[in-house]
Amino acid sequence: MPHALLADLILLLHLAFILFVVLGGLLVYRYAWVAWLHVPAVAWGVAVEWMGWICPLTPLENRLRALAGQSGYDGDFIGAYLLAVIYPDGLTRDIQIALGLGALLLNLLVYGRLLARWRRR
Repeated sequence: MPHALLADLILLLHLAFILFVVLGGLLVYRYAWVAWLHVPAVAWGVAVEWMGWICPLTPLENRLRALAGQSGYDGDFIGAYLLAVIYPDGLTRDIQIALGLGALLLNLLVYGRLLARWRRR
């Protein structure tokens, strides 16, 4: 049972990390110090998408599920959990690149606005 619980916690951590990559720039509006955590997270998230890597949290979760007697999944977190909801036709290399580009552009926009705001002060 502890392995299954740990696997579920890893799953939640994975989802929280993805949300932080995509939306964490909004936290920087309120807490400027978060940028020190957010910028490297965005760099990692974009690199994973553009390079086609599998996040290390995925094999860790799968290993914990196997130790708990549960089945893991093939591929990556997005493909296993989010793809059916967001991209029902399947995760292709082009979609991965677009996801990375979208995360990067969204965060560049947020940080551009933040820099403009800080300059006006």
